[in-house]
Formats: sequence, C-alpha cells, structure tokens
Amino acid sequence: MIDLAFVRANLPVVEEKLRARGMDPAVALGDFAAIDRERRDAITQVETLKARRNKLTEEIARLRKSGADASVQTDETRSLKAEVDALEGRATAADERLQAILQTIPNLPQDEVPVGADEHANREEKVWGTKPSFDFTPKPHWEIGEALNILDFNRAAKISGSRFVVHYGAGARLERALANFMLDLHTREHGYTEVLPPYMVNSRSLFGTGQLPKFAEDLFHCDDKGPYISGELQDGDHWLIPTAEVPVTNLLRDETLDESQLPVSFCAYTPCFRSEAGSYGKDVRGMIRQHQFQKVELVKFTTPDKSKGEHETLTRHAETVLERLELPYRRMLLSTGDMGFASSKTYDLEVWLPGQGLYREISSCSNFTDFQARRANIRVRPAGAKKSEYLHTLNGSGLAVGRTYLAILENYQQADGSVRVPAALIPYMNGQTVISKQERV
Repeated sequence: MIDLAFVRANLPVVEEKLRARGMDPAVALGDFAAIDRERRDAITQVETLKARRNKLTEEIARLRKSGADASVQTDETRSLKAEVDALEGRATAADERLQAILQTIPNLPQDEVPVGADEHANREEKVWGTKPSFDFTPKPHWEIGEALNILDFNRAAKISGSRFVVHYGAGARLERALANFMLDLHTREHGYTEVLPPYMVNSRSLFGTGQLPKFAEDLFHCDDKGPYISGELQDGDHWLIPTAEVPVTNLLRDETLDESQLPVSFCAYTPCFRSEAGSYGKDVRGMIRQHQFQKVELVKFTTPDKSKGEHETLTRHAETVLERLELPYRRMLLSTGDMGFASSKTYDLEVWLPGQGLYREISSCSNFTDFQARRANIRVRPAGAKKSEYLHTLNGSGLAVGRTYLAILENYQQADGSVRVPAALIPYMNGQTVISKQERV
C-alpha cells in the first residue's frame, strides 16, 4: 500500500505513475483530494475545539474555587465535547475512505521501468546460453512426456479435472530432483534459510502481500466458514496459497526487526494453487498453466537503501539455477503495463522451449519496496534511531519447478524420444543419465 503522506505531498507524481500503468487517475484516486481535505479540516477543527475546551476547564476550576457560578462554561464544555465527537467521527470516516482508496492503488513503478501498455513494451536486458539445434523436429513437452509414460494428463483430468497432471516413475523423480537441487543451491551457496510453511493462509496474510481484496477470483477459497468479508479475519478463514510468497512474507507480519538482523533471506518449496480465472482457452496443452504446481520461492526482507541491490542479487540467484542446468534464457524488464499489482520493478526470466519455438516465463523477480510491508506492518528499527520505519520486501521464483521440468524435456530431448538428464541433476537422479520410455499400468 502506498504511503498516505506521500500521496498527499506528491499527488501529481502519483497521477503520472498511475497513467504509466494505464490507469485513469481520476478513476483510481476518486475523490482522494476532497476526502483528504475533509479529514484534515475536521482534525484542525478538533484541535481548535479541544484548545477552547482546555481553557474552559481551567476557567471552570478558577470559578468554582472562588465560589462563582460556572454553569455557562460547563454547558459550553458539554457542547464542545459533542462537536469534537462528531468531528472525530467525520475524520475517522474520511480516513477509512482514504484507506479504502489506497488499498486498490497499485505500487508505483520505479523510474527505470519502461512505460507501456502490455508485454510488448517489455525490454530485453540479457540473453544467456545457446539454443540447442536438432537434426529432427523437436516436440513439445506434453508429447515427450506422454510418449515416455512419465506424464499423464488424462488420468489427472479424471480424478481432478482440467489443468492437472500426474507424474510417474522417472518423471516424478525428476520433479523431486529439481526441487532438491534448487533448495541445496539456494541454502548452501546463496545463503537462504529454508522454510516449510503452511499451504493454507488466512485473509490477513493475502491482504498483506496484495492478493486480497483485488484478486480474490484468482484464488482457491476453503469454504469452511463463509466467504472473505471486508478484510476481516474470520474463524476458519482459509485459502490455498497461490505461492509461498504469501506465508513466508507474513512470517514477519506485525513485527519490528533491528537493522542488524537484515537482510533476511528465506526460500521455500511448496505447491501453489491458482484458479487461472480469465485464462479460458489459454495454454490448455501441457504444464504451462495449471491449477496446482510446485515452486521454490525466494523471499528477502531488507532496508530501503539496500533493496535495489538485493533485487539484482535475488535475480542472479534465480538465473544461476538456469545456468547450472544449461537452459537458455533471457532476462526481461517488465513494462508498467505488464508488472504485478504490488511490484515497483520486475524482471521476468524466460526459458527457451524449442518444442514450442518460444521463450516462456519461468521466474518473476520483484522489488515491492515498502508496499507489502505497509499492508502487513513489517518494520525495521535503524541503528541509533528511536523510530522504526517500514522495511522493503522482495521475492522471486527460484524456480517454478514444473516449468523447469518441461524446459528440460524440450531442450534435452533426443531423436529416439528419450531425454538426457542435465549433468547438475544426475546426482539427484541416483546416477540416471537418460530418461527412456518406461512401462506403466
């Protein structure tokens, strides 16, 4: 959430940034300026009336001490109290309206983010690796996996519906190997602390990271005590996590850290659950867009002055996974119209998929500045300072395991239909170097 004081002091800047995101400031901000004036006017009047009431209280004390009649002053004091209560009510109501507006406003893009309406304005920052060449026509991963009997979309549809898959044998082992490889890399070499969080969270957690209330339709709600109501925490209020970002970021909700404790770096391997609302007809083949998939997530907490550097570091950590697996990729800086609601700057890592002849996003690495920290009330106390401030949060996939899996199938496929195992994964595959067709019931 954006700082109210910043919006008030920099309204033209905020309006310009919203336009860059493709939003109409008049619609997004509504009557912000008028409501803010009403709130401040009410507060000013309250302060004036309280000052008058304090003087009356002193006058009443003097009159009573001298035995004089203080009924006129007492009546005025009662009247002033009623006025103060009414004005404070107006100020509170105005503040709630301002907060409601701010909850719907996305984070403001950093100056270096390219301005554009959609992904076509994204900027290529880097290309790594050599695309594999084949002396045969490369196949997409769904054909490879089904031919090897390691992927089964039909039985998954039977037991769960569309946008699910079942892994068998070496395919299931490959998924597990990838997760273990990523976790070992990030914990042993990159300095992350592994976390195993709950896979269900409450509404406050989803509000803290920015999914609620705006993106409720993208989530799976456990209807154990009724629907989400006005951001309030209800008994039995559970949602399936869309990403480990949500529970891991909220580990520190309502906490204040000392500057000496930062940066904090967590990684977590969890399933992710997405309703894929609005994606009807998109990526219906294969494992690109599923209701359930697994991901290794990287989350960082840092001081405001270090967040830009930590963003670059986190992105390099995600890139290292692709480089160790020798998967060609590119880094894209997302435009203002393509980045997420809570992000101020996002790099997408896109892996090359020869079976489809295109790059696909495999990781989004974002700097949220203090946007999530304000919503989740996560603060840092700078060294030597008396007052705390909101820290900065960052996160990125390191990586999406399913998409890494399909990238391996497509990039390491061979003419006989088998798939070579990347060298970095062979120790995690019990020495297996090739995935060949297996028998399956």
